[in-house]
Amino acid sequence: MYASGKYNSRGPALIPRMKIKHRIYYITLFSVVLLGLVATGMFQFWPHSIESTADWTLDKRSIHDAPLIRLPVSSPIPERGDLSCRMHTCFDVYRCGYNPKNRIKVYIYPLQRFADELGVPISSTGLSREYNDLLSAISDSDFYTDDVTRACLFIPSIDVLNQNSLRIRETAQALAMLPRWDKGMNHLLFNMLPGGPPDYNTALDVPRDRALLAGGGFSTWTYRQGYDISIPVYSPLSADVELPERQPGPRRYFILSSQTAIHREYRAELERLKEENGEALLLLDKCSNLSQGAASARKRCYKGQVYDYPQILQESSFCVVLRGARLGQATLSDVLQAGCVPVILADSYILPFSEVLDWKRASVVIPEEKLSEMYTILKSIPHRQVEEMQRQARWFWDAYFSSMKAVGLTTLQIINDRIYPYAARTYEQWNNPPVVKWSSVNSPLFLPLIPPRAPGFTAVVLTYDRVESLFRVITEISKVPSLAKLLVVWNNQNKSPPEESLWPKVSVPLKVVRTKENKLSNRFFPYDEIETEAVLAIDDDIIMLTSDELQFGYEYFNYLYTYKMPGDIKNWVDTHMNCEDIAMNFLVANITGKAPIKVTPRKKFKCPECTAIDGLSLDQTHMVERSECINKFASVFGTMPLKVVEHRADPVLYKDDFPEKLKSFPNIGSL
Repeated sequence: MYASGKYNSRGPALIPRMKIKHRIYYITLFSVVLLGLVATGMFQFWPHSIESTADWTLDKRSIHDAPLIRLPVSSPIPERGDLSCRMHTCFDVYRCGYNPKNRIKVYIYPLQRFADELGVPISSTGLSREYNDLLSAISDSDFYTDDVTRACLFIPSIDVLNQNSLRIRETAQALAMLPRWDKGMNHLLFNMLPGGPPDYNTALDVPRDRALLAGGGFSTWTYRQGYDISIPVYSPLSADVELPERQPGPRRYFILSSQTAIHREYRAELERLKEENGEALLLLDKCSNLSQGAASARKRCYKGQVYDYPQILQESSFCVVLRGARLGQATLSDVLQAGCVPVILADSYILPFSEVLDWKRASVVIPEEKLSEMYTILKSIPHRQVEEMQRQARWFWDAYFSSMKAVGLTTLQIINDRIYPYAARTYEQWNNPPVVKWSSVNSPLFLPLIPPRAPGFTAVVLTYDRVESLFRVITEISKVPSLAKLLVVWNNQNKSPPEESLWPKVSVPLKVVRTKENKLSNRFFPYDEIETEAVLAIDDDIIMLTSDELQFGYEYFNYLYTYKMPGDIKNWVDTHMNCEDIAMNFLVANITGKAPIKVTPRKKFKCPECTAIDGLSLDQTHMVERSECINKFASVFGTMPLKVVEHRADPVLYKDDFPEKLKSFPNIGSL
């Protein structure tokens, strides 16, 4: 009414009055048009790509909802596979390009069902749970992209994990139909069970052109070094059975064999070892008195006694992993999870992720022909080394074997490291647990790898009160070109060091550290003042060495000596004031497995200041104790790491008839 009055006051109405129902109709129509325009604009400017509507998302992983693609009989078949392929010949690294995160981008093809012209599927199982888990993990990772134009690597949604379930020819045709196949360039296939009866090829038989293969049973004959990736055969028990981590140490059994499909010749040899070594070896087989099924797969038997599997693996120090029809065995994963050291007898087998993992730290590899010597070989390994291997085996499983996610992401990281080598993980990052639980000294590779704060080496001189001899040592050492710093360890709590004005004038920093107790081990303490990677530890009476001899050879392991020396060796040295040099040589020899390198001729010991009163080595009991400490140290280490060597390293041109100025170290050998 208000509108009508308004129009009437100004003259005739220009627009007829709408009926209520018509007005509602037009308002609704206008709203629909407006919403359509808004939606069109949003779509126009929203980031998207040509193929992004078919990305790998949760609601599109159902094999039943996937579109069916029929393969004509005449569909092309890829080539068998180029054994000469390498990253620089069959992989287009330029597709990866530069990015600030140094990370490849991986595209997963949308899920499709493939069948022949008659509608018979190319696979009898479709998409397995394991492959679905792997694709899901990749799609949730930082590697994934749903933009096919940004992708560096392509992964088909065609499941080829188990060759037994595949129709070889039709699977190859399906791969060739992928829109970006391009003879397999930059494509990655995952396969864990290759080959089939009777020969069981060690690589996937599906023709695949130039595609990379992450395979679970490679041999040295089929593995393309630096191109393919050897992966583990995933054990389904990993997802169903959780084994708590067990502390390393002696177990109930020394050797355990749990595989049920062992060749009769190998089983006969294992039975002979069992007869020779009794209860130390447990030889298990499948249980004949149990009905077949999932429950029986988790049981093993020996003479009617039933054992839970894989729990029984935790009761042995070493577990046998023999080759079967295929080189790769899921047993390896079960053994690692149990923290049992795998004893691998599978000639020519490429161990999983061996491109980056150091299997010597977690396993024992024995040639198949030496199965009869297995017990003797394993008995020769020191107990402490076995404990470290048990710990490393479990960590390998946690980091790289425990799930399809771990397998998939480890594979992608290896490829990533190849493409961006300057940002690749180091040996330590691949092989060292994040938190190292030291129980013994076995390898300096467990130490944190950090660059030294200064080049050259630091000379650490241990002294008590032989000032004149100390100053002569300092003067000689200061001539060494690579010397970065002099650190004098003053071991006398009853006497102060000389005044600063009395010390020799040297061209490098000189620092005096006063100790709280008179201990020989003070010479090997990792002082904060040490900023170099290399350290020369020397006494204050070693005045016969020349600067050339010192420049030619040096390096010691202070951190290990101070904090990780096994047993009570360090306390024994400090109590007896003897054998610290022998302890250090034991330590280094045990770590490296090598003999010391002699770098100078035999020298006659000279010490004008040394007397029977203040010289430790002049005491008659000194040499007797040194013999005793060798026996003690060997007992603590569980072995005699010291090695006899008849070798001396001399510089080039040493003792040759050349002018002295042409020699790098002219003053080696003088007395």
